[in-house]
Amino acid sequence: FFAEQAFLSKSKAFRFARIAKFIVGWASHLYYWVYPGVMVTVTALLVGYLAGQVLPGVFNAAVPSPVLMILFCIVFPLFVGWIAYSGVNASTAVNLAINVIQISALIVFTVIAIAYRVNHVEGSKGITLNPDGVPVSKVIAMETVKDDKGVESTKPKKDKDGDYVYEKNADGTDKDYTLTYAAASAIDKGSDPKNPTDTFEFHHNALSVIAPHGFSFVLVQACIAILILVGFESITSMGEEAKNAKRDVPRAVLLSLAIQGVICYLFEYFGANYLLNSGYTATMAAASPAPIGDMMQIVGTWVFGSPQAGWWFMFIQAITVFLALIGTTLACINTGARVTYAMGRDDELAGNLGVLHPRNLTPYRSIWTLAIISIIIGIFGVIFYFCGGAAQTTDTINSLPKNIWYAFGVWPHDMAVNMPQSLLIITLTSNFGTFLLYMMTCVLAIVAFHQHHTFHGFKHVAVPVFGLVANLLCMLFYLIGPFSVTGMSFKEPYIALGIAAVWGIYGAVYFVGASKKKAKPVLVPSGA
Repeated sequence: FFAEQAFLSKSKAFRFARIAKFIVGWASHLYYWVYPGVMVTVTALLVGYLAGQVLPGVFNAAVPSPVLMILFCIVFPLFVGWIAYSGVNASTAVNLAINVIQISALIVFTVIAIAYRVNHVEGSKGITLNPDGVPVSKVIAMETVKDDKGVESTKPKKDKDGDYVYEKNADGTDKDYTLTYAAASAIDKGSDPKNPTDTFEFHHNALSVIAPHGFSFVLVQACIAILILVGFESITSMGEEAKNAKRDVPRAVLLSLAIQGVICYLFEYFGANYLLNSGYTATMAAASPAPIGDMMQIVGTWVFGSPQAGWWFMFIQAITVFLALIGTTLACINTGARVTYAMGRDDELAGNLGVLHPRNLTPYRSIWTLAIISIIIGIFGVIFYFCGGAAQTTDTINSLPKNIWYAFGVWPHDMAVNMPQSLLIITLTSNFGTFLLYMMTCVLAIVAFHQHHTFHGFKHVAVPVFGLVANLLCMLFYLIGPFSVTGMSFKEPYIALGIAAVWGIYGAVYFVGASKKKAKPVLVPSGA
């Protein structure tokens, strides 16, 4: 609507109003139709992780069951879609309750995480995780073994009962795990002298968390900041259903931005990064399906005095995260469905998508369409999750439970390591949609206020141009980043770019074809 009005109010550019409206609406679907599927995938991974924690004999927490996650990806979007279908009041009540619980839980975790770092100075006794993900405060002994081919490898040592063996002090007692935050240890230089790899492991002090670490990492942080804050404007799609939209919608947008920025980025992101140490490094976090869950177990063990108590702390916090993911997915489906409904109502998409339910007054056809799309994207996201950089070793694959839950979706290491990672693909596709939407919004702001009586050069030109360039840089970084940041693969961003390109080309073909079929002029005629 804003895109259309921005052009209709101009004496010359008004003819492009319909094109602008369609481009913005079509491009926004690249975000609004894909992001709910991303949330479905993330929630499925969390559920798979929790299943491994609750039933370790049936599931593996480090490698969640593909079959379980696929089944969840079918049920979860239908459940969330049903809430959205039931009406805006039901959605509002669910989201309000979930947000209060989640924000409170995030604050509790972040405070404890910061307290853990403050109370564990250099050289103090700390907590790490054993290979099974259980918190321990002792150093696990390692041993060198040979496989059937005589190849040597180092692995944790176990006794005859299958328990891990700890290193011993001179007096025969178990050796405590000692933490270090030394700057020299914070960056792993790698073991290959011909190709030294600088891998970040932890921050050696609090200032390091917020300090820039090179241009590439500044762009990484900018991308993270945008993605954490993305969606703050989604409440505008609910304007038609608000009791006092003129007053409440602007307030809700600004309040959402403030809460997301202060709690989710400045506070929680700082706490989680500050917690990283030699006992739980960035490499360990990257290899885990639920790094925040690992952190919660560590700080919970410290606060409550035992690994069992730490596990319960993690489990309770994980439930709040699960609830938050329900709320996030619900908000995405509500927003995306209403964008689709608006385009259907304007006869820019299939007319049956622009229909409200007679009783619930919700765009039910758009909601169920988006729920089905989320099922498809979610299943794709989990099937190829353990590929590329997340590919599991052959030893890990061989150690997985031999049951129906792992009968499908576990790819051999040699195959998986050369395949693109699906969660990255769908996340980047959604991100490209986000950047395109925000860039076009900046352009529309310039057009809308051009020749307007309230026009201000800084607010209506400088700021939108800065936003346009910033989003463009972030988008381009995903394409050049794999060649400048160690650990990134070039496959996923270019596949995502290809999806975005196909979506754009299909949109152009659809727009022209639908215009001819419906005898609608592409350009708004004079006097219309």
